[in-house]
Amino acid sequence: MERGIYLDNNSTTPLDPRVFDAMLPYFMTKFGNPSNTVHDYGVEAALAIERARAQVALLIGADEKDILFTSGATESNNLAILGAARANRRRGNHIITTLIEHKAVLNPCKQLEREGFTVTYLPVDKTGCIHPDAICGAINERTVLVSVMAANNEIGTLQPVREIGRICAERDILFHSDAVQILGKHSIDVEELGVDLLSVSGHKMYGPKGVGALHVRSRRPAVQLEPIVYGGGQERGLRSGTVAVPLVVGLGVAAEVAGKLLETEPARLRELRDRLLGQITSELPSAMVHGHATQGLPGLLNIGFPGIDGDALIHCLRGIAVSQGSSCSAGSFEPSHVLRALGVSDDLARASIRLGVGRFNTADEIDHASRLIAEAVTMLTG
Repeated sequence: MERGIYLDNNSTTPLDPRVFDAMLPYFMTKFGNPSNTVHDYGVEAALAIERARAQVALLIGADEKDILFTSGATESNNLAILGAARANRRRGNHIITTLIEHKAVLNPCKQLEREGFTVTYLPVDKTGCIHPDAICGAINERTVLVSVMAANNEIGTLQPVREIGRICAERDILFHSDAVQILGKHSIDVEELGVDLLSVSGHKMYGPKGVGALHVRSRRPAVQLEPIVYGGGQERGLRSGTVAVPLVVGLGVAAEVAGKLLETEPARLRELRDRLLGQITSELPSAMVHGHATQGLPGLLNIGFPGIDGDALIHCLRGIAVSQGSSCSAGSFEPSHVLRALGVSDDLARASIRLGVGRFNTADEIDHASRLIAEAVTMLTG
């Protein structure tokens, strides 16, 4: 069955063949339990886990012992936010985040409110950017954690992570950042950025689904977390459960490949994204782009078409895989909470689509997709 052109790479990415090849032996012949190192099978698995830990650490400029493996970015975000807040409750009960975070950040914050914490949800400007002064103004003597994503998953806007990290470090406040969308598209160094906790996902960077990582700073001083999963004490006692060796191996190789491509891939993605935008707007000059004009992810385009029924548009675009809003909220009839936070009307938010150019897209695909989009919108407005 012909499934069309895949332009939803911010939702999930296809598995890179190099990643698949590295994972395969750990499903079949290298199947040992890394927690049991009394024999060679377990030792082999444990060494593979540590190699992957080093690969992920290298991508984000971290110490490898600060990398914990999880089931994905949702668990990483939950562990960072719930774990840090609960472990530091004696110091304070105030959390700061933004209105445009992923639901994997917003919903743990709502859970903390049910536990007696106070959460400040800061607004953003019309480009989706949070200003560091807003962080400063929201901090009080009870603030223990700030959580701001590195790049927005719906509009691609990059946040001033370095400035926020400096503000938090000066006030001895923990800083968490969901870096799922930015890895492999911009260089990240947690030491330079002052990030204490950083979330990673495998399937957003051509690795497998069901695996992620959390960077937890272990020095100057060590970040204290309360576990949200209890059991055998794996991963420094912060994430119990037998580590999924094949998936972790895949995450490690995905991180290594992403790091090697950093010099060339972002520029290629931006060129294809700009090509797509230019061709769409040349045919549809009333189209409106959401997000920051220059400070955004290189392959992401969120674009709205005034006067169009969004559901009808998606139906007409059967030849292209795109999304409306966050993939994790797919099927929701509510307009995107991110676009609402930018001041976009509900009608325009519903008539907006997210296009994500990825590693395996070609210029021919971009040209064909832009034609299909222009034809669909023209038909719906005619």
